[in-house]
Amino acid sequence: MTNLVEVQYAQTGKSSNTDELGMREMQAMVYGQRHRQHLLVKAPPASGKSRAMMFVALDKLANQGVKKVIVAVPQQNIGRSFKDTLLKKFGFFADWNVAPYWNLCLNAGSENSKKSIVREFLDHPTATKLVCTHATLLNSLNGIDAQKLDNVFFGIDEFHHGSADEDNHLGTLIRRLLNETSAHILAMTGSYFRGDAVPVMRPEDEAMFQPTINYNYYQQLNGYKWLKSLGIGYSFFQGNYLTAIPDVLDTHKKTLIHIPHPNSKTGVFMNKHDQVAEIIKFIGEIVDRDYNNYLYKVKTADGRILTVGDLVEDSKEQRDALQSYLQRMNSRDSLDILIALGTAKEGFDWEWCEHCITIGIRASLTEVVQIIGRCTRDCEGKTHAQFTNLIPCPDAAQDDVSMAVNDFLKAISASLLMEQVMAPKWNFKTKVDDEDTPEKPTKPGEDDHVIEVKGLPKLNEKTKAIVENDLDTLVATTLSDKNIREAIIGEGMAEMITEVYIPKIIRDTYPDLNEEEVDAVAKHTILTIATQGEQVVVPDDSGNKFIKIANKFVNLNDLDINLIAEINPFQRAYEVVSKSLTPEVLRTIQYVIEDKRSEKLTDEEAILLFTKYLPKWREENPGKLKPEITDGDPLARRIAMAIEHLRQLKRNKLAQQQ
Repeated sequence: MTNLVEVQYAQTGKSSNTDELGMREMQAMVYGQRHRQHLLVKAPPASGKSRAMMFVALDKLANQGVKKVIVAVPQQNIGRSFKDTLLKKFGFFADWNVAPYWNLCLNAGSENSKKSIVREFLDHPTATKLVCTHATLLNSLNGIDAQKLDNVFFGIDEFHHGSADEDNHLGTLIRRLLNETSAHILAMTGSYFRGDAVPVMRPEDEAMFQPTINYNYYQQLNGYKWLKSLGIGYSFFQGNYLTAIPDVLDTHKKTLIHIPHPNSKTGVFMNKHDQVAEIIKFIGEIVDRDYNNYLYKVKTADGRILTVGDLVEDSKEQRDALQSYLQRMNSRDSLDILIALGTAKEGFDWEWCEHCITIGIRASLTEVVQIIGRCTRDCEGKTHAQFTNLIPCPDAAQDDVSMAVNDFLKAISASLLMEQVMAPKWNFKTKVDDEDTPEKPTKPGEDDHVIEVKGLPKLNEKTKAIVENDLDTLVATTLSDKNIREAIIGEGMAEMITEVYIPKIIRDTYPDLNEEEVDAVAKHTILTIATQGEQVVVPDDSGNKFIKIANKFVNLNDLDINLIAEINPFQRAYEVVSKSLTPEVLRTIQYVIEDKRSEKLTDEEAILLFTKYLPKWREENPGKLKPEITDGDPLARRIAMAIEHLRQLKRNKLAQQQ
């Protein structure tokens, strides 16, 4: 198995320690903004978002004139995060209590009965707190008088389930609350990108939540007490994925296995239950069953007895019994391996989990983030967390090799995004001559993780807000782009990424930016992708500092924005992936990519190919004016296409003038 991402953490304990009010670092950040009407919190799993919502909600009720609190979660089992919680004994002024009648995640009634309870709650003279699912909330508030929602606090958990799309009901409700009521909203998410092309909120609505409260994965994991490192990698298989399970499954580690969705193309021609049975065979021999909790006792080849859970089971009685057990378990020995399909993602807390194995391609980057969050909890005895994506390897003999290549690229881009999310970020500023800048004293640590770059465009207030608050989302959008994904494993054309693809994504994402602002955000995005996870090193006594960019060490004194424009920010990923594939597979992938590229060529690409790549080609091919469309070199063919594309543009323009 190859790790594309390896991150080391400092174990500072900062994110786990609590202050005099019993709040962790992230919770204190949120509580400090409690007087704002609209709050958007972006923080990873296990950072304490649920309790942060409790703190704010209780203050809204006690000190800000809010009369009622409604907390909405995507699924009933996640509602347990908002069970009664003692807060006063740790220093806060009140405890969190929800009467069982008003906790609809504990209620087994129908949706119609829950709708009646929500409406009863809004009219009740003394009831103050209610917990329900997103679905119950949407069903209950449909058609209700907007005045009844005035001065109500809504806590929306897993906010990325909403979107700006007209057909997204949660997104529609949020817009209604923002524009038609005086409701207070605290929206929380561990992954503020959906994995599709639709934003979570419209720009005008998102502006009402600015500035967002960002607490990133690196802050969380670096501040743990026990976890030292995280690895994100992948392993390839051809044919049946079950044959690759022994290569990635270490039965000595607490492991969560997500098998493929039934309709995915993973080369397995058996039903999901048979797949689970085969995985258990690799673990060992079933020697006993716990019928109360529906657990298997499995004896390994070396004589160990492991406890294995099966959440793929269709029987609701068995699944509910196992989920109840998972919620109650309170020791490391309670479970060894859990096999799931569509569950054990959002809100599932198994702090002892060390390894997540995900088989096949997931539907979105959000799903990958949620799965990784299952193994990044901090607990005594766990020093390393590992996520492994077991993915089908494209094969030229496949019926649809193009789709296999597309899935492969999705998996690689997801790993790159995880590095962006979970490794420390460098902050960049424009380098100026020392004589132009008066000396000023700096506080200890003020310039930690800052890199100066010659020629880096300065940020104004608008672009600074994007870089500081939305860079993770922007990088996610970049890595979701088809052109970018193909460029990760494509050959050459780094400038196409830095000068065409990424600026276009920024223009489309932020249509109100002018070209100078687009350029500034693009440069910061490229620098972030290219340097993420890298460290500054001092190799000798000269004192010169170097950082690795695209697998080359660059002297920080020589770091110039013009250098950045000429590198592929994904070069390191290309190197890692190339070493993991056979030459035949790599050629297959690159052939499919080039074949796809030949189907399309934008004006911007054609201009860049003509102005920058054609002169380079002429230097390498003295005496020749242009390449032929039949050239064996993919880049040469694309240059020839660009020349013809520009000729056709010129012909069209002349025709219009006539």
